[in-house]
Amino acid sequence: MKLLIFAGSTRLHSFNRKLAAASASLARAAGAEVTHVELANFDVPMYNADLEAGGTPADVIRLKQLMFDHPAWIICSPEYNGSYTALLKNTLDWVSSPVKGDPEWSSGTKPFQGKVVGLLSASPGALGGLRSLGHLAPLLLNLECWVTPCNYSLGQAGQAFDAQGHLTSETQRNAVVRVITQTLWAAERLQLQA
Repeated sequence: MKLLIFAGSTRLHSFNRKLAAASASLARAAGAEVTHVELANFDVPMYNADLEAGGTPADVIRLKQLMFDHPAWIICSPEYNGSYTALLKNTLDWVSSPVKGDPEWSSGTKPFQGKVVGLLSASPGALGGLRSLGHLAPLLLNLECWVTPCNYSLGQAGQAFDAQGHLTSETQRNAVVRVITQTLWAAERLQLQA
């Protein structure tokens, strides 16, 4: 199963980027074919319909294709002011915007339809970014994704990783693996129904 993993942060020492990297390692160990991407590697401006009228940026098309090609996703969402980040919202806004005159991308929901998404978050606080997931899930459902009932918020993230970026606690690793396993399980069954 092809699994796409990314974090809604570009901050150098982001806990969610660390969690995405650790999740990618755990998913590979579970047998998934993992594509771990950094949103910083895509040149995506703030969404603006006037800018879009001049042409959809090439990296937005790359993201559309990448998301379309992966039946299963893991998103690691930071929590800013009790919700998900502007970066994550901007990415989803661009990818969901139809490309006028392009028969392949004329549907805004094409990259999202039927994708199974597992949600993770991390923060230095006790709740681990849990509130961001409560806001992100309805947005993904609106885009016609399947969001797994199992999610995980990593609290006290400043103490959660070793020097190599691995989760130090077996309990935390097991919680992440549970989300990965459920995401892959559901995506495989949806693929069989397609």
